[in-house]
Amino acid sequence: MAKRRVSRISEPNSFSCTTFNILAPIYKRLIHEDHACRESDIRAYWFHRNQRILDLLLREETSSIICLQEYWVGNEELVNMYDTRLGDAGYINFKLARTNNRGDGLLTAVHKDYFRVLDHRNFLFNDFGDRVAQLLHVQVIGLSQQILIVNTHLLFPHDSSMCLERLRQVYKILQSLEAYHKDNNLTPLPIILCGDWNGSKRGHIYKFLRSQGFVSSYDTAHHYTDADAHKWVSHRNHRGNICGVDFIWLLNPNKCRKVLKTSWSDAVFGLFKYHVRRASLTEEDAFAFLKADSDGDGITYSGFCEALRQLNFIGHPNGLSKEETKDLWDQADIDGNGIVDYTEFQIWNPTRWDQAVTEEDIGYRVKHAVLYPREAEKGLWPDDYSLSDHARLTVVFSPTRLP
Repeated sequence: MAKRRVSRISEPNSFSCTTFNILAPIYKRLIHEDHACRESDIRAYWFHRNQRILDLLLREETSSIICLQEYWVGNEELVNMYDTRLGDAGYINFKLARTNNRGDGLLTAVHKDYFRVLDHRNFLFNDFGDRVAQLLHVQVIGLSQQILIVNTHLLFPHDSSMCLERLRQVYKILQSLEAYHKDNNLTPLPIILCGDWNGSKRGHIYKFLRSQGFVSSYDTAHHYTDADAHKWVSHRNHRGNICGVDFIWLLNPNKCRKVLKTSWSDAVFGLFKYHVRRASLTEEDAFAFLKADSDGDGITYSGFCEALRQLNFIGHPNGLSKEETKDLWDQADIDGNGIVDYTEFQIWNPTRWDQAVTEEDIGYRVKHAVLYPREAEKGLWPDDYSLSDHARLTVVFSPTRLP
């Protein structure tokens, strides 16, 4: 097969990035000859669909970076198909299976015309969802500019008890990025987070990443605000609901960011407040609920823990650890006197910030972003779209001098 050359984007040193959950055949449900089955049972079906996916990915305007989720790493023939066609097109491929032999995983492909791969790391969350993430440290060809790229697929929120675990997965990714920076003595670099986040703009994951300075590239390109969650979709889930869950996040090195542990605590407190609101408690009622049987005028640590237990935040293997619970309490107890009074309870949203300092003065701006199928950009899901239950998201980035 002749090597397909990536079409250069018109602006010098621009590059594009695609994220796409390609729906592993082991999860795709079918009715075949009046029997329910999975697509993985019928080779002709999954083979043809994945050839079409590769056709879409390798069109003339091919992406510089391709991040795939639900990649069927457990099938050697499919793996060889992607290795061959992406390799012939000039990509270097990195694959990572989910833990405990789940069958699917991640594929990140980087085009050699655009980037030199300096390092790559695999992050295993070792949680009950067997989720994983990939980190690639790349350098732009012909420039000294370096970028960190992450590909991941978070846990699906089958019920509200999984929301905390999903927040923890994002926290682990950000902790791993901080550790990688520190271990390699790196100055702050642009970071691109790609994947299926299994949560919309209305959710706690979105707010957590925004608090860390990340911006949603698609929303930036289309000048959407955080409130415009209804204007686009990227997924029709197994319940038939459509929502926007696939994101390419950008963080430039000059962004002011909350201290990570503070941001994590705020996200957990936000989730706590969400559960309190669902119980139709007013702020005063919530304070009384936390105060429990305390004789004083404030919330004690034991009352705090009991409230977390009643809301299912602790007391089970996937809940908050003792250390995490103590960290939350230390942040809530602002004056450190062992009691959270009503004033401290009302605050619970610290605003300590880290200013990123960098010798680099080059970052990236979002030049363009598009969803396929295009109906997804209008908040619609076409019935005749059969490549996946997710849309493909592609974003073009161009270098910019940071203020």
